Amino acid sequence: MSPLPGVRRQRVNAFNVFILCFVGLGSMSYGYTASIIGTTLGQPSFIEYFQLATRKNGTDLISTTNGLFQAGGVIGTLLLPIVSDKYGRKWGIAVSAILAIISGAVLAGSTNIVEFIVFRFVAGASAFMVLAAVPEVVPVKMRAGLVDIHAVLLILGYTVQGWVGFGFYFWKSGANTWRPPLALQCVWPLLLLCGLYWIPESPRWLIMNDRIDEAKLILDKLHSDPSDPDNKYARSEFYQIQKQIAIDKTLGSSWVHMFRKPSYRKRALLAMGTTFFIQCSGVLVINNYGPTLYKNLGFSPVKQLLYPAAWLTTALGINIMAIGVVDRFPRNKYIGCGILGCMATLIVEAALVASFVPSNNSAALQAAVAMLYVFQIPYGFCLDGTQFSYLGELFPTHLRAKGVSLGVAMISLTNIVWLQAAPTAFVTIGWKFYLVFIIPGTMGGLIIYFFFPDTKGLPLEEVAALFGDEDEIAVYQREIDVNGNEIIDHHAVAKEKQQAYIEDIGVSEVDKNV
Repeated sequence: MSPLPGVRRQRVNAFNVFILCFVGLGSMSYGYTASIIGTTLGQPSFIEYFQLATRKNGTDLISTTNGLFQAGGVIGTLLLPIVSDKYGRKWGIAVSAILAIISGAVLAGSTNIVEFIVFRFVAGASAFMVLAAVPEVVPVKMRAGLVDIHAVLLILGYTVQGWVGFGFYFWKSGANTWRPPLALQCVWPLLLLCGLYWIPESPRWLIMNDRIDEAKLILDKLHSDPSDPDNKYARSEFYQIQKQIAIDKTLGSSWVHMFRKPSYRKRALLAMGTTFFIQCSGVLVINNYGPTLYKNLGFSPVKQLLYPAAWLTTALGINIMAIGVVDRFPRNKYIGCGILGCMATLIVEAALVASFVPSNNSAALQAAVAMLYVFQIPYGFCLDGTQFSYLGELFPTHLRAKGVSLGVAMISLTNIVWLQAAPTAFVTIGWKFYLVFIIPGTMGGLIIYFFFPDTKGLPLEEVAALFGDEDEIAVYQREIDVNGNEIIDHHAVAKEKQQAYIEDIGVSEVDKNV
């Protein structure tokens, strides 16, 4: 049996790129919303308006602006499947965008710190919800590379806020300089909401809800390829998804079932472990407290905002280059190497800070800045986008929304600890705070490299075999032939022959299993 035409030489089409770029506005929304607090805290007008420099609890309030954002992310992502499973992935994105618009408007107009903190919680919920609602609409052989477009647009959101924050530092309008950058976070979700009508629903969700014709039409568009004029790959995948969902509907899909069944529990732990260890890289601490880090290194207020903006611009370029690389390596080894690379840069950073801060050693301080930039090479190439494709690949269709949400919630949960503790830790233990990332991060990188499964190139319906659930796989792609209008399911044929043989010799199913 020969492989299907186009399976190994699939080409990206314009429809794929359009979807990912447009839905990527949600990634921009997350990137801008999550990181704008860094430049906001670096604005003297914000600190003065809320009197954070003179309040006794000023440091705690600064920590809380980040901590509650992440807490909102935990709750928002865990609630997302309620919307996504019942109403579809598009509605999950729509609810996230509406919350982002509301929270951005209120944050920009805040008149007291309590109001600001409360809506940072709402902003966190919206940002992480839209991050978790990544649609399952990309071809298998290019899945991570195309999902990496989301990482690029996420970093673009970070980068835009970095330069916006830097630019508004020079805009002298008294106590309100900090407000316009926060208001701009409404732009990306508003654009996303306006264009959501033209974005297709997840084909798998449509099939699960018996909207068969819509799903078939979308799959034909997604897999349109001149090298496959009969759309054989789309037809075989449609057949596979239909067969698989028929099985999935008989399986438990509750949160309890996810943790009760050993193979599902393993997938959940892998998802949480992946995002936990990646967050041990300390990337959000570097981003959200960038001005603080550069202040501790002795740089001027202008450079405290300039360096983070340039750092994010570097990240954007690296993420763009990663699109063509990520699908060439095993997922687990690629992620593991990325984490270990980040840990290597943090070790050098910690050594430089321990040895030369505070000091007037200009070369050492510039080296400390350089290491933060080098950090972006392993993170941008190996981790930023890959983690989201890996999360989506780990779970079966009927648990995917919950599973991805669980992994993204772990990002928020981990960063509650890191971001809440960072301001106090930088003051009290200084460079030793880097050890909080280096020790678990190094252990996690090694664990992922050697023990996590590789899901690269597998159809989502076939990942179950990696976890011992072969009986839950309806059919493998290699067992499907498309000849004209006929689909030959070799998997079903083999099962029928096996059953006929059992009946002929009079062996029961129970005896066979024994």
